[in-house]
Amino acid sequence: MEKNLLLAQFRAITEDITEEISLLSNASACMMQLLEDISWVGFYLYKHDNLILGPFQGKVACTNIAMNKGVCGTSAYKQETLVVEDVHKFPGHIACDSASNSEIVVPIIVNDTLYGVLDVDSTSFARFKEDEKELFEGFVEILVNQLEQL
Repeated sequence: MEKNLLLAQFRAITEDITEEISLLSNASACMMQLLEDISWVGFYLYKHDNLILGPFQGKVACTNIAMNKGVCGTSAYKQETLVVEDVHKFPGHIACDSASNSEIVVPIIVNDTLYGVLDVDSTSFARFKEDEKELFEGFVEILVNQLEQL
């Protein structure tokens, strides 16, 4: 499906949600339904210098990730999107699901403060391409606009 259509559908599904947990829950469900070849999608929220598991879709997940550890912790620490074609080659990778082979993580910055990360996994190697960063960063931009209004 085309990027602008995906973002429009995501915006329509999330725009009227007024509760944080509902927003993140429906956002993860929406991405899981709209995107192909995704095994896990969800959020880790920044609390007490750690990333704590938030709403997600997929298998049971790690509940606590230290800053600057694994793909999620590194993305949060650097506050930059990371696209990893082969997670097994990523230094310090945390294997919450051994079937996961590629990953994209986008930091969520709300009101100039780290809020958490969007984490998306696939069992396919190199599922996420550099040019797809715009799509996932677009999902996060929509969420940030919503979160800033709550």
